[in-house]
Amino acid sequence: MPNKTIYVADDDLPLFTRAQELVGGNLSGAVVAALRRFIELEEGRLEGFDEVVLKVGHNGARQVRFSGALLFEWRDMNDERIEHIRVFRTRKGKFALHVQHSSWEHYPNDTNWLKDLTNWRRMLGVGDQDWGEFTLTVVDSIEELKGKVPDKLYERVADAATHPHIEDLDI
Repeated sequence: MPNKTIYVADDDLPLFTRAQELVGGNLSGAVVAALRRFIELEEGRLEGFDEVVLKVGHNGARQVRFSGALLFEWRDMNDERIEHIRVFRTRKGKFALHVQHSSWEHYPNDTNWLKDLTNWRRMLGVGDQDWGEFTLTVVDSIEELKGKVPDKLYERVADAATHPHIEDLDI
C-alpha cells in the first residue's frame, strides 16, 4: 500500500490529535472521510449545486441536508395561512419539494409581540417563518410534482428545469 506524508504545522497539530482521538486512533480514516466530503462539496459547487439545509417536521424542529440547486420558490400569504414552497434539483438528478404551511390559528403568541419587534417580522411574513408544518418530498422527475404544487408553480418549475437560470448571450 503506498504511503503519503502529510506535513502538519505546529499550530494545526491539536486538530489532528483530536481527529485521531475521535476515530479511535485511525487518523488515515479521518483524513480520507474529510477529503471525500470536501471533494463531494467542491465538485457539486463547481456544477452549480450548494449545500442545502432545510427544516422539517412540526415547527421545523429537525433539519435535513443535501446538495442541490434552487429551481423555484413560491410564497403565498392570506388571512388563513402562509405557504412557502421551494423546489430544488438535487445533485443526483432528483427533485426535492420543500413545503411549509403555517396556519395563523397556530401562530405562536406566547410573547408580548408589542415589545418584541422580531415578532413584527414574523407577523408580516418577512423572512423565513419558524412555525408551522415543514415537509420534504423527493421525486425522480418533474412530472411527479404535478398535483403536489399549484399549477402555475408547476409550469414555472418545469420551465426552469429545462432551461438555464441565466442564459449567456454573445451580443
